[in-house]
Amino acid sequence: MNTSPAHSRSDTRSLGAVVAGLEVTRRRIAALQAEELGLLARADAIAAEQTARVPSSERREREMPARAIAAEVGAALRRPDRGMQDRMRDATTLVGGFAATVAALREGRIDSAHVRVIRDAGAGIVDPETRARFEQAALVVCERETPGRAKPIVAMIAQKLHPVPLADRHAEAAAGRRVWVRDLDDGMAELAAVLPAELAYAIRDRLTQHAREVTAAHRARAAEAETAADPVATDTRTTDQIRADVLTDLLLTGCATAPAATGAIPAGAAVTAQVQIVIPADTLTGAGTAPAELAGYGPIDPDTARHLAATAELWERVFTSPTTGAVLQVDTYRPTRAQRRHLDARDEHCRFPGCRRPARFCDHDHTHDHARGGPTAVCNLANLCERHHGMKHATAWTVIQKPHGILEWTSPTGRVYPDSPRRVLEFTALAAAQQPPPF
Repeated sequence: MNTSPAHSRSDTRSLGAVVAGLEVTRRRIAALQAEELGLLARADAIAAEQTARVPSSERREREMPARAIAAEVGAALRRPDRGMQDRMRDATTLVGGFAATVAALREGRIDSAHVRVIRDAGAGIVDPETRARFEQAALVVCERETPGRAKPIVAMIAQKLHPVPLADRHAEAAAGRRVWVRDLDDGMAELAAVLPAELAYAIRDRLTQHAREVTAAHRARAAEAETAADPVATDTRTTDQIRADVLTDLLLTGCATAPAATGAIPAGAAVTAQVQIVIPADTLTGAGTAPAELAGYGPIDPDTARHLAATAELWERVFTSPTTGAVLQVDTYRPTRAQRRHLDARDEHCRFPGCRRPARFCDHDHTHDHARGGPTAVCNLANLCERHHGMKHATAWTVIQKPHGILEWTSPTGRVYPDSPRRVLEFTALAAAQQPPPF
């Protein structure tokens, strides 16, 4: 049921004007950013022309024209010249290699964050025709989604269109795994690692689960504490701080019971990391080479996916439509709550536009309220995080559900924001890539 505070008609009209103004302003900014890219690319071209006229073959002398031009551009824009030289090269790459993306930026259909998503995912695709198809599909996604949501979808599209098998590229990349420390100020240092994605996400998930257990235990102790002197009751650490303490405990002591532990991990609290892997059936059996996907990250190589599947306690089969890509059915050999499995496979995250809260932390909400006759059926259910679930019921935002799990949200000002399940959107984008580019 939607209950919302009273709003005057003039307030709604005023907000509508503000939102419309912001849309126009954002399009203008995007057009100016595209113009800036063109100017930076031209500066880089001038540097290349001057470099070509340098008679010496010495590297230092041949670098001087680009350095000098970057220094002048940087001085004019009050930016460091080293960074400006990188921006000039990047602009050349975008203007010359991602023309459709720059055109979409110029027209205000995407913003600069979307441009970075497309550039990063498509950088490894060097064949012009394949890259054009990739851009066409990526723009279908980026014109509908936030950069954060678009990133894993665009990455998966790039992997499916890339001519070199992901397994080969993953093997080469995995050879570069490493751990390093970077010194910071005030007696601090940064510990970083480059790892296979499925391991990095599993590590983060385990740390987050421990942090949630610690927070819950502290709240329970605080509720029972008789005095403010209870050290647990006065714990004010943030989730990030608790995750850092848990990481320290696990790496240095292996548990929370050793004297050197920080006390972050509850004794005996065994936590198993949870990651969601989507594997095409042919890839699972070894008959195909299509990449699998780590939910929230993007593509992973088939060998890693098969290894994870072999050690999983539960498999879930997801059937998708061959014409729309929508999830049609989910089944498993172990009887569980079929509707929840279906929704989690279909949605993956909160279904409010732009939200990426994982489905396992969301509520299964009735799109049409159950109290008003809404059925408990997949076509009337969607994952919503606590924030957006509450907003749906307490504000003038409304939502209806259309075929293939597409939600259509209407804001208090009357604007409509569709939200498609990522697999439907990915399927639509890839279908667009099979058609000739519109240029």
